[in-house]
Amino acid sequence: MPPDPILLAAVRWVEKLPANGLARCRALFTTHPEYSDISPTQYDAAYRWLDECGLLHDSEDALSDGRRVFRAALLAGDVHWFLDADLYVRKPAELPIDAGRAAAILGLSELQAYQEVHAVRGKVDAVERSRIGTAGETALAELLSSSTAAKIEHVAAHSDGYGYDIAVHAGLRSLYIETKATTRRNRLTIFLSRREYEEMQHNPLWQLVVLRLTDELTINAIGSVASSWIETQIPDDRGPYGRWESCRIDVPAEQAASGIPRLAPLLSPAASPLL
Repeated sequence: MPPDPILLAAVRWVEKLPANGLARCRALFTTHPEYSDISPTQYDAAYRWLDECGLLHDSEDALSDGRRVFRAALLAGDVHWFLDADLYVRKPAELPIDAGRAAAILGLSELQAYQEVHAVRGKVDAVERSRIGTAGETALAELLSSSTAAKIEHVAAHSDGYGYDIAVHAGLRSLYIETKATTRRNRLTIFLSRREYEEMQHNPLWQLVVLRLTDELTINAIGSVASSWIETQIPDDRGPYGRWESCRIDVPAEQAASGIPRLAPLLSPAASPLL
């Protein structure tokens, strides 16, 4: 999080700039006693920070000024806990100290700051999961194509309605692979859709394959997770009017068998050792 004076100066810029313009704001901040608690240098630093964040050109946002600055601070890239916020910030009282301090400076309640943390992280996570997931599917389809004579279909490239991403066909032997990819080193969290789960339930040839990717999005580890274990992690629909559509599962490392053992009979002698 930026230092306190920068955050306070930033929210003042965001509040005053649209109606007053740059020169008038600068004069106001450097001459009026009400704003003299922050130095001109700090006001300039806050202005540059807002410019780098793109907030100076985002005046149409319906959020309050405080929320906009808080959101920009979360997205600035140097908040070390932000990517694990879903794990460590599960209620307002668990907000990290720097987030609580920033919220107070920007006029946000603890609850508002908590809501912002999870709203922003949810959007960032969805975009990142899509990018990494697509890269993982593509990389595995290519690796399979070079490691076996079986026919490889990257079905997810055409539709996400199959309940799996890659189909492998070799005579009477087939496998339907649902991939989940991550670049994280210390945790493996997957999101299983209802459609994927139903395919798992009814198709014995369905296989969940988890991929650990490098920062350059190449595969450096492959694991297979048993459907029988997944089944034990799935919640029940408890009433006739509600049902889950997506389930988050934290997969322990010991639940991922190395490679894709079910494909072993199909691999060529020169197949990748990752498989």
